[in-house]
Amino acid sequence: MEVILKEYIKGLGYKDDIVNVKPGFGRNYLIPQGIAILATDSTKKVLKENLKQAAHKAEKLKTVAEDLAANIGEMVIEIGAKAGESGKIFGAVTTTQVAEKLNGKGFEIDRKKISFQGDIKNLGEYKVLLDLHKEVKHELTIKVVNA
Repeated sequence: MEVILKEYIKGLGYKDDIVNVKPGFGRNYLIPQGIAILATDSTKKVLKENLKQAAHKAEKLKTVAEDLAANIGEMVIEIGAKAGESGKIFGAVTTTQVAEKLNGKGFEIDRKKISFQGDIKNLGEYKVLLDLHKEVKHELTIKVVNA
């Protein structure tokens, strides 16, 4: 079943992407929630026309995302966490904590656009992926220190 996404869904696609999903997922979740619409010939034509008109705006958003990635650069963010003697922290570092630290440094990034490879449950340095735009990904280093 082909649907047109109305918003970004992690692991599925970006806004205005045409994706294949299982019929039950499309009919029972995506379409009733207003997250997607059925991709018929007429909706595809409307989408194509809208994308043509929005191409200039999309290019501007990509430029803004590239500038943001350049401004973040090789920044290392320190996150304090309580840890035991072995270096294992109590709990785990979350995307919300990373987003708050970035917001504190003047970078407005949604927590949903931040991802880790596995859980961060020990002190040390980790790589975090920032999904700033459909075509712009940036890797950030975070350092988990004992608070």
